[in-house]
Amino acid sequence: MFRSLRIRNYRMFVAGGAVSNVGGWLQRTAQDWLVLELTHGSAAALGTATALQFLPMLFFGLFGGVLADRYPKRPILIVAQSLMALLALTLGLLTVTGSAEVWHVYVMAFTLGVISCVEVPTRQAFVVEMVGRRDLSNAIALNSSSFNLARVVGPAIAGVLIFVLGGTGPLFLINALTFAGVISSLVFMRKSELHLSEPVPRAKGQLREGLRYVVEREELLMPVLLIGFVSMFSQAFSMSIALMAREVFAAGASSFGLASSMFAVGALGGALLAARRSRPSRKVLMAGAIGFGLFQVATGLAPFYPLYLLLLVPTGVALITVNTAANASVQLASSPEMRGRVMGIYMLVFTGGAPLGATLVGWLSDLGGPRAGVMLSGVLALAGTGLALLATRLIGARVRRTVPATA
Repeated sequence: MFRSLRIRNYRMFVAGGAVSNVGGWLQRTAQDWLVLELTHGSAAALGTATALQFLPMLFFGLFGGVLADRYPKRPILIVAQSLMALLALTLGLLTVTGSAEVWHVYVMAFTLGVISCVEVPTRQAFVVEMVGRRDLSNAIALNSSSFNLARVVGPAIAGVLIFVLGGTGPLFLINALTFAGVISSLVFMRKSELHLSEPVPRAKGQLREGLRYVVEREELLMPVLLIGFVSMFSQAFSMSIALMAREVFAAGASSFGLASSMFAVGALGGALLAARRSRPSRKVLMAGAIGFGLFQVATGLAPFYPLYLLLLVPTGVALITVNTAANASVQLASSPEMRGRVMGIYMLVFTGGAPLGATLVGWLSDLGGPRAGVMLSGVLALAGTGLALLATRLIGARVRRTVPATA
């Protein structure tokens, strides 16, 4: 389960990332709570902030993948992480001094999204350079475990700190400090032990080449389409947890943190189960997608807060199962010279639908209440799973007819 940790560079990366991930969840929780405070509980405003953070991926995500193929990945990651730390510091100072307004949060969320367009596909493609293809699936699952362990700890700590420190500002400042962990791990890696891929020379048509590469291979197209439909609503689920805790069950900040942590406990369990698999299968991918949709509907129907908390655990298991299976499937099926662009496309669909999903869930929650928003998200995730399979078959059939005709 933990075989990738025998590799020094990866071990450093996971350790530094674990510290930074905790800080990231402190900030994510604080940002949601800050928006609700500044707007007096507006679900639409919370949906807007979430949407703005993911919106840049729609416009620039593919270009981030191209850059990941063209240039060495480690320097890109160091610069990107440093800029993210600066954003957290700025928002923290604005909040601590009482100067923060909701538009500040919007601007910071959008800017963070722009940086993520380059950082995320580069980081995803960098994993194989640390561990090699043999341990790639395990390393992806352990990355997810680290992320979700932070997701367990971070929101719970955030809820307590908001109460103890009397506001959200200090949490942004703490997050700025935690970036030192991942930046240090990148700086002190042994370059000689990396499995570096040769940068792809700059040329015309590289973006179109990446798109064609994915469309012509069903082993890439199916998980990319599936994760696109599922993540459209899964990215808004953290927002839904805040709405359900505050507006339906009248929970305070600490109880909201507990709800986020229960969801993350399930996600952590799902990630550890994924680490035991040598290679993800299509059945696992489908089971995770269907399970996530069904459990979303169940959480929306939960009549009592303890039952809601309990149902968040299997929801987290299902979501992380489909996420890790799709990520590993796509990376293992990609050639080294195309991996950055493929991951750029993957992250585009993974996060690109979030603005639509978050806005829709916020609007539905304002219109019919948080329960309606959560349940409809689950139904749409199930419908999207079916559409992904249908689209893969139709596109695959078209490609098979076209290729012989042009040969």
